[in-house]
Amino acid sequence: MADMKDGAFKHDNMPAPKTDLVMPLFSLKGRTAIVSGAGSGIGLAIAHAFAEAGANVAIWYNSNKKALEKAAEIEEKYGVQCRAYQVNVTTWETVQAAVDEIVRDFNGRLDVFVANSGIGWEEGPFIDGSIETMQNVLKVNVEGTLYGARAAALHWRRQKEEGTALDGSKLENYSSGSFICTASMSGHIVNVPQMQMAYNASKAAVIHACKSFAIEWVGFARANSVSPGYIKTDISSSITPETKKIFRDKIPMGREGEPGELKGAYLYLASDASSYTTGIDILVDGGYCAP
Repeated sequence: MADMKDGAFKHDNMPAPKTDLVMPLFSLKGRTAIVSGAGSGIGLAIAHAFAEAGANVAIWYNSNKKALEKAAEIEEKYGVQCRAYQVNVTTWETVQAAVDEIVRDFNGRLDVFVANSGIGWEEGPFIDGSIETMQNVLKVNVEGTLYGARAAALHWRRQKEEGTALDGSKLENYSSGSFICTASMSGHIVNVPQMQMAYNASKAAVIHACKSFAIEWVGFARANSVSPGYIKTDISSSITPETKKIFRDKIPMGREGEPGELKGAYLYLASDASSYTTGIDILVDGGYCAP
C-alpha cells in the first residue's frame, strides 16, 4: 500500500500545512474523532482534549455505561457533537460496523481514531497464568487495535482518493487521517516486581504495528503510538501499596501520572501540528525509561 515505485517513495505525497502560525495547527474544529475505551481514565481524558480543540467525538465503551453520561457532559461543556457507543473491539465485524455507523452519524467523515481499549494481566508469571486470560489480553490489546486501524484506514484512503464525505460533498479542512494507539512503556521494558509478560508483549506488538502502518498508509494517513508509564487509572487500581512503593522508587519524578498529563501528546498526534510525524512512539512515563 505504501506509495512507492522501484523501491523509492513518491515525492511530496503528504504536503505540509499552509500556515506560519503554530496554535491553529492544534485545532480540530469540524473534525471527527473516535476514541475507544473512553468511558473513564485515559480515554475519557483524550475525548475531553479533542472536544476542547473543536472535534466532534465518538467515545466507545465496553461495559461502563457511565460513558453515556460522560458523552452528554462533553457535548454540553464544549459545544461539539459527542455520542457514546457500546462496541466489542474483539471482533472485526463489530468494529467495522461501529466505525461505519459513526462516520454516517458524524457528517460523513473521519479524521482521527484512537485505539485506547486495553486490559491488563494480573496472574503473575506467565507459566502460572491461564491460557484463556492470555488470549483475552492479546485479543483486546492487539486484535482490537488492528481492527480499529483497518476500519479507520478504509475511510481515510477513500477520503484522500475522492476528497469527499460520504454524501459526496467536498471535505473541508482535511489533509490525512491520524491513527493513534495507546501502547505502554511496558512495550519497551519489563516491569518489576509485577510479572506481566502477556501485557508487555501486546504493547510491544502495537508499537511496531503503528510503525508498519506509517509506511503502508503513507499518502493518506499517519500512524503513531503513545506509551504511558504508571498512570492513576482503573487498570492500576489493584496494585498493592507495597508494589507501588517499589515502582515509584524507579520513576525519576517519584509519582504516578494523571490521565490529564497525556492530553497534550494525543492532541499533538491528532492534529496538523504533527503533520511531519509518523511511525513514532511517545513515552510519557515520568522518566522511567530514561536511565
